[in-house]
Amino acid sequence: MPIEVREYGIDWPRRFDVERVELERLLAPWLSGGVHHIGSTAVPGLSAKPIIDMMAGVRDLTQARAAVPLLEEHGYRHAPHRATALWFHKPESDQLRERTHHLHLTEPGSDLWRERLTFRDALRADPALRDEYQRLKLRLADAHGEDVKAYTADKRAFVSRVLAAHGVTLGSGRSGS
Repeated sequence: MPIEVREYGIDWPRRFDVERVELERLLAPWLSGGVHHIGSTAVPGLSAKPIIDMMAGVRDLTQARAAVPLLEEHGYRHAPHRATALWFHKPESDQLRERTHHLHLTEPGSDLWRERLTFRDALRADPALRDEYQRLKLRLADAHGEDVKAYTADKRAFVSRVLAAHGVTLGSGRSGS
């Protein structure tokens, strides 16, 4: 099925808040820096894939690996990502259309931490930038059909430009939201 980019969902902040409360409880032994709503669903008015993207700051990523089985017991599946983050999706399905949440665990101040929060905040602060990104996302979703990797890769130049304007260099690995 093609990549689905929907109009902004007014329930997205509420869905994040519900999951944030649960994650704060589950991750309490490792949490430092809070649980943040990131990605396009965190930007009011921005069309997005209807997956709530989240990032939780942990004191020590190595110690936080102990949270993997706990999160898996609560419907998350761990998958490889950057060396500086643990990444999960919920539910455990490999089908993108079935996913409701994505979660990154990383240390506050990591490249991923800075990139995701800076990009979100830039889009929240600038409606023209948000609208430009929305047009790009809609065009790429239409152009790439089911190819999520190509869709994400083709957003990279835009993400890099926005981050550079805010003094952040996009790191290696996956990016985009």
